[in-house]
Amino acid sequence: MQQPLWTPSAERIAATQMDRFRLFVNQRHTLQLADYPALHQWSVEQREAFWQAVVDFFQIRFAAQPNRVLREGSQMPSASWFPGATLNFAEHLLRRRDDHTAIVAIAEDGSREQLTYAELARHVAGLQRSLQAAGVGIGDRVAAFMPNTWQTLVGMLATTSLGATWSSCSPDFGTQGVIDRFGQIEPKVLIATAGYRYAGKNLDTTAKLNEILERMPSLQQLIVVPYFNTHARAEDFTSSANVSLWADFYQPGGEPEFTPVPFAHPLYILYSSGTTGVPKCIVHGTGGTLLQHVKELGLHTDLTADDTLFYYTTCGWMMWNWLVSGLSLGATLVLFDGSPFHPEPTRLIDLIDSERISIFGTSAKFIAALEKAGAKPRKSHDLSSLKAILSTGSPLAHESFEYVYRDIKADLCLSSISGGTDIVSCFALGNPVLPVYTGELQCKGLGMDVQVWNEGGQSVLGEKGELVCARHFTSMPVGFWNDANGEKFRAAYFENFPGVWAHGDYAEITGNGGLIIHGRSDAVLNPGGVRIGTAEIYRQVEKVEQVLESIAIGQDWQGDVRVVLFVRLRDGLQLDDALRDQIRSVIRANTTPRHVPAKIVQVADIPRTISGKIVEIAVRNVVHGQPVKNTDALANPQALELFRGLPELQD
Repeated sequence: MQQPLWTPSAERIAATQMDRFRLFVNQRHTLQLADYPALHQWSVEQREAFWQAVVDFFQIRFAAQPNRVLREGSQMPSASWFPGATLNFAEHLLRRRDDHTAIVAIAEDGSREQLTYAELARHVAGLQRSLQAAGVGIGDRVAAFMPNTWQTLVGMLATTSLGATWSSCSPDFGTQGVIDRFGQIEPKVLIATAGYRYAGKNLDTTAKLNEILERMPSLQQLIVVPYFNTHARAEDFTSSANVSLWADFYQPGGEPEFTPVPFAHPLYILYSSGTTGVPKCIVHGTGGTLLQHVKELGLHTDLTADDTLFYYTTCGWMMWNWLVSGLSLGATLVLFDGSPFHPEPTRLIDLIDSERISIFGTSAKFIAALEKAGAKPRKSHDLSSLKAILSTGSPLAHESFEYVYRDIKADLCLSSISGGTDIVSCFALGNPVLPVYTGELQCKGLGMDVQVWNEGGQSVLGEKGELVCARHFTSMPVGFWNDANGEKFRAAYFENFPGVWAHGDYAEITGNGGLIIHGRSDAVLNPGGVRIGTAEIYRQVEKVEQVLESIAIGQDWQGDVRVVLFVRLRDGLQLDDALRDQIRSVIRANTTPRHVPAKIVQVADIPRTISGKIVEIAVRNVVHGQPVKNTDALANPQALELFRGLPELQD
């Protein structure tokens, strides 16, 4: 029987908010829910009582009270949560007003800025007044082309305090990538950086921003944040909109006011990756996002007002939206902008000690790269403040689980989490009261009826299938922008199983009650009619020391599909037959003969989205001579050319 890597002590469990919430529910409803599985089952079967308990436990404030918790239609996506209720998102993130540190913003060059909760509120109040004067109100869109700085966060809070809708991209997006996103939602105001820093280089965004401005005729106000282009002037930017520098646009001071909006009022617009066409504009509601985030941060992550939360993210990834909700619990947020490996691999680990970070979030790729770099933070750092590590972006390899407990810290909760932009939250995630098993996400999220279905639409355990959510949940998107009849929205999530959310992940529920994500459904390999998740192959390739990263696709070949594995090796190494045999041997020994690649090919780089996810479908299209519709969604689109017309794939 598999043994856990980590098990929380009884004392630690009793001190968690998750356990306090279980006791709160038991007392309120005269129940005897003894453990997390019982609590989760109740939260799904009694969703109305569960979400009302979340409202009460976290003291969510409604300006107008709801007339009920849930009004549900005949099948998803038809439902209305807390109908009649009004509230304000920013109000809940600014409930704290003292001199406790709210934000620590650190740039790659080490410069550090800090705001208390009281100071943050004053900045939001000042920007709110100026946005109001610029005509921003309920339903307007404010967009940001910004790095992960405190100004970006103030912009979001001021926008949502007015009942307007926020959307952001990071400055490493290409011009077309920004237009493909913001061009669809037509923002009234754009907050943009004049420059940023990455991997030791100062990058001027003036020319890129002027290209963007030419193609945004709806824009009425541009606010420029000089950041790493301190010589920027308002007259450097040509636009029919009003142009102001950040420092000239508003003066901090006073108290912000909060405009109540309906529960489902558009809060955020996020975007699909856009590698198969123009990105979908995913609209997330105010109340649903708030409730889901306080549940996930407060219960599943055990974030409290005494904690310091860090997540390595850009403003173009939904983890930024998730991170900033930590303010709703009164915690301190650490924002970092720049390369996670500059000037050395332990740059982010250094922050744990210097900022006393208690919850550290990153990507699976970062943890794997840290191990490949030979880092052993357990020996080189203190890490006494650290109680949890969160990982997302891709499945966390078994070896990475073992690396964390062996070489980082033995006593912490390692939580691999999975959900995404589609729900701005998680379906499966961590849990401070449960053990951690190698390769598994600890549990299904409370209130989420997560199941794995086979192709016949039957729920299965211990078998691979489609990850679905069988009942409506609060953070389901309001819909897509400019999709009046909901046709595109229904086609995206409800086409496979009518009335049931199909998430697009190929997954498995384990005997421990946890989940394993085997990859994206649309990237599943199918040699000889056998479905194989790409993550199953990546887990094994991670064990090969010479390989830095890999990507696998299915190539149509002689009436079937053959598995092709592309590998990026350590600098100076060349792929030879001996290394190919070693890779195949490791895969065969730990999986099945079906998983063994027919071809293994060395490449110099692997294409990724700007949020760091490898793009199997784009590579598959290039290999098959098919177009990739939107390369501007990639961080390194030039890497695709490495896969075009490869002679190794012609026989």
